[in-house]
Amino acid sequence: MATKAVKTLGLFQKATELDKGLASRLPEAYKKFYREWKFTQPAAVHYIPEPGKWKRNEVTGELLPVQNIPLPVFYPKESHNHIWGGEGIVQGFLKRDKYRRRVPHFWVPILKRSVVYSEVLDKYISVIVTDRALNLINTHYGLDHYLLKTPACDLRSLLALTLKRKILQELRDGCPTFSNNPKKQKHVLGQYKQYLTAYTSEEIDWYGYSLTEACRIFQTKIEAEEQSKIVPLKQVYRAELIEKLKAASISESAEQPQQIEQAETASWLQKMNPFGKKHET
Repeated sequence: MATKAVKTLGLFQKATELDKGLASRLPEAYKKFYREWKFTQPAAVHYIPEPGKWKRNEVTGELLPVQNIPLPVFYPKESHNHIWGGEGIVQGFLKRDKYRRRVPHFWVPILKRSVVYSEVLDKYISVIVTDRALNLINTHYGLDHYLLKTPACDLRSLLALTLKRKILQELRDGCPTFSNNPKKQKHVLGQYKQYLTAYTSEEIDWYGYSLTEACRIFQTKIEAEEQSKIVPLKQVYRAELIEKLKAASISESAEQPQQIEQAETASWLQKMNPFGKKHET
């Protein structure tokens, strides 16, 4: 019974930031991106994963399980304005000599400013990058292929994710940047349009936003919809007044022929009644 209870408790998942407050009401298109960005295991960058599930100790011959535990990596807020290629700041201890105590040490990626080119957007972008980011861009034969092929968990920075969203929107809209050059437009679409199959139009519009930005956009959208539903009281009163005036004019027009008929009947009876009062001429 105890084992069954433990298994039942294991079915309950821990609540995440997507399950609280306004974030829980965000569209599924954004939640799909956020899970890819925050809850997907990124590729190994600061360690070399061992293959397989088991390994044998070369000295003792003991069979041990393989444990690929990622290093804790810190990504400062400045990294969201750069493209680091998955690298981050690693905190650990450094022992320079066996006779000395180890000391705390930070391994920081080497940053440099470079210019990258987006063929889809037809723009040169000056950005701070790492050597690994440049190598990945060159390996993928360009910035566009690198951004479109790499999942959000490996891109990490909001700058890279924003560029990816703009590239996807440009491809979805048929590359209007090259509207004056049909040959170039056809070439770009032929090279990159294949990446659109992984996304819907709504997913592209919500891709690459932070949780705070997504909540702000969603809140603005809700307020706009509610504002469109609210009708000012002056418009309600104006409509009621117009209806009342229409009803009054209809009733007045219906009563007017009856009054004319009654007046004509009264004048005819006066002429026929010899005892009626005659009007002086």
